[in-house]
Amino acid sequence: MQKSTIQFLLINCFLAIFLVSCGSVTKNYTPKKLDKTKIEVPYFSDPNADYVYKTNITVYGHELSGIFIAKKVNDTTHRVVFTTEFGNKLLDFEIAEKTFKVNSIVSELDRKILINTLTEDFRILLKKDFLIQEEFENVDFNIYKSADGARDNYLFFSKKDQKLEKVVRSSKTKDKITITFTLENDNFAKKVVILHQNIKLKIELNYFKSE
Repeated sequence: MQKSTIQFLLINCFLAIFLVSCGSVTKNYTPKKLDKTKIEVPYFSDPNADYVYKTNITVYGHELSGIFIAKKVNDTTHRVVFTTEFGNKLLDFEIAEKTFKVNSIVSELDRKILINTLTEDFRILLKKDFLIQEEFENVDFNIYKSADGARDNYLFFSKKDQKLEKVVRSSKTKDKITITFTLENDNFAKKVVILHQNIKLKIELNYFKSE
């Protein structure tokens, strides 16, 4: 990844934060009787697995690619490493429900806004346990609401096969982040897309299967 490409990414992330417009959210969900108070998501929960994905990041039409590696190191913490496609380390951090520790980072990426954005994205992605407060449904999904500080996470389970296909993170006035999963099996996602609604940022993870 060239230095100029990283700088372009940072410039657009900064501009996006200040140019965000607020839109209202209308959730046309039908309330249901709550049938569970906790949901466990298995997609990144195996401590014996190295989750390795090819990564493509798009910011305002500008693309950069690399490798994403996640490893569950204990009951509460994942270690995440981003590298270039040639194996040069860009970012190495450990993330848990309440903590975030940077082990190493290239200077071009060492910006608070960018780090905070990645922290929020991957804290949701790697989260295993969601405490549920309300349940809803629409035509295709059973939907579970999990309060998370000032925001809510909505977990969308397909009525067809009862698998988690999407998580939407919302404030009181707008949807902020949508994470969608394409599943290989019950416990593994072969593709993940993290899409921001308030800034033009998209992170796509495609499982990297070594030969």
